[in-house]
Amino acid sequence: MSNFKKFIITVTVGIVALIAEFGFKQPKIAFWLILLIGGITTISMFIGMIKTLKSGKYGVDILAITAIVATLAVGQYWASLTVLIMLTGGDSLEDYASRQAGKELKALLDNTPTTAHLLSDDTVTDVKVETVKIGDRILVKPGEVIPVDATVEKGSSFVDESSLTGESKPVDKTVGDELMSGSLNGDAALTVKVYKEAKDSQYQLLVKLVKESAARPAKFVRLADRYAVPFTLVAYLIGGVAWFLSKDPVRFAEVMVVASPCPLILAAPVALVAGMSRSSRHGIVVKTGMTIEKLAKAQTIAFDKTGTITAGRLFVDRVEIADSAYDRHTVIQLAASAEQASTHILSRSLIADAKKEKIKLLPSEDLEEVTGQGIKATVDGKSVKVGKAGFAHTESHLSSDETAVFVSVDDQFIGMITFKDVVRKETPETINKLKALGIDNISLITGDKNSIAQTIAKQVGITNVHSECLPEDKIAILKNVNDSERPVIMVGDGVNDAPALSIADVGIAMGAHGSTAASESADAVILRDDLGRVAEAVNISQNTMKIAKQSVLIGIFICVFLMLVASFGVIPALLGAALQEVIDTVSILSALRAKNDR
Repeated sequence: MSNFKKFIITVTVGIVALIAEFGFKQPKIAFWLILLIGGITTISMFIGMIKTLKSGKYGVDILAITAIVATLAVGQYWASLTVLIMLTGGDSLEDYASRQAGKELKALLDNTPTTAHLLSDDTVTDVKVETVKIGDRILVKPGEVIPVDATVEKGSSFVDESSLTGESKPVDKTVGDELMSGSLNGDAALTVKVYKEAKDSQYQLLVKLVKESAARPAKFVRLADRYAVPFTLVAYLIGGVAWFLSKDPVRFAEVMVVASPCPLILAAPVALVAGMSRSSRHGIVVKTGMTIEKLAKAQTIAFDKTGTITAGRLFVDRVEIADSAYDRHTVIQLAASAEQASTHILSRSLIADAKKEKIKLLPSEDLEEVTGQGIKATVDGKSVKVGKAGFAHTESHLSSDETAVFVSVDDQFIGMITFKDVVRKETPETINKLKALGIDNISLITGDKNSIAQTIAKQVGITNVHSECLPEDKIAILKNVNDSERPVIMVGDGVNDAPALSIADVGIAMGAHGSTAASESADAVILRDDLGRVAEAVNISQNTMKIAKQSVLIGIFICVFLMLVASFGVIPALLGAALQEVIDTVSILSALRAKNDR
């Protein structure tokens, strides 16, 4: 039976008991009704407590059991009913809090696009989104959700990406720009070219995360359990002394009612859910409350290089001219024009550079992609080849660290364009923020050569470098981190990072342009293409746990104070039970502070 049903039954029994005693003057019926529901609840809680003890843990449920039994034993059955209502209501609220963990993301499921407008010879056909293939052209109408990851081929529009990145300001998208599935098109139609199938697109990644969270709900740790033994001993000590000195067992019951642990049990879950909600507003998907706790205590963090420390996108570095009839502008124009219909990563880099330098692309025809060699197209009536050196009729003298394409016109080599991966502009600041948050053990773990890794690490302020690592090497490095330097965070974005993300105490995936495998393996996913969100995730987690602990301690201190007052017989059992609502409210309001940005 769900906790909410238990709460409804308890309230219903309470109403019937009230009618019996005050409507029909039958206090015995009221007593037996409350005794029945109290006995059933107590037995259920006792069984749960035994299971907890068998697992080697100790909780505060024993105080709730004692309060119910003690109040029933001394005839304070209305106080017992109040405690029962608060306990079942508290458990219902905790269940509700767990469900709320993915609420802001679950809305995505209701908006999942199911159809796409496929363009073929200027004819529009509605097809199922899962049938759309890479290279297909589709029409996105004004106000529609973009169904798959694609590149704008025609048109310009403002696109709302807030459901994916948390960024409220619409982004201007024009020809050559990438669109994430799940974002909302503005007031202009767009013709786009698909570069990821629906199953691999950004929107479906989020849907998978939501379903995963639903199948594996957050397991909230009751912070109150860490204080359970001393709190329980203090409660029994105060109650026992009050009973011994007054010779009145009612005094013990009054103390136990005030010691009911409801607010302590609620404080941590409410704070954790609030922290997860705050994270999602900042473009960070945190899958479980346990992840928040680990992030808050993290001592070590390791980064992959490509796509994580660096942008993961190649940028044009230099252009070497081989034919004096051409200049830099013309070589890039011809190469980018020929590549504009290609989905290769270097094609997107060329087009992005041309756009940045405001170079107008020329119409291209007869595109032919030669596997493993490059592309061939007719641009402005000329046969343009872009690809490997031999394909472009020349020889390569590049070092093994360089990436380049060679360009020929009418089988005459005219120039070479080299590319480089650059450090994200926010990376150095992110490293400094992590150090300020108390994470001093920062490593770079990459498959790149040592010379490249050392250069990148020096630029961003990382001194501990592991280079030329295979996926199994990354796992070994993370496994060998000392216990005193844990929890350890691993941040990556590629398929080869997925095993490392799984083995780390906390795996964080750069999900905006990263692989689906990495995001599914991770405990948290950064939806914005911004490494600074990693430091933000740690900051939010630390703040959340600080507030959670404060809220638990506030509840404990108020309870201890009221127990001391109740030991003098000043607080009747029924009033003591009612005062628990005050402690509930204070603890929950304190915990909800975790949802606010500082």
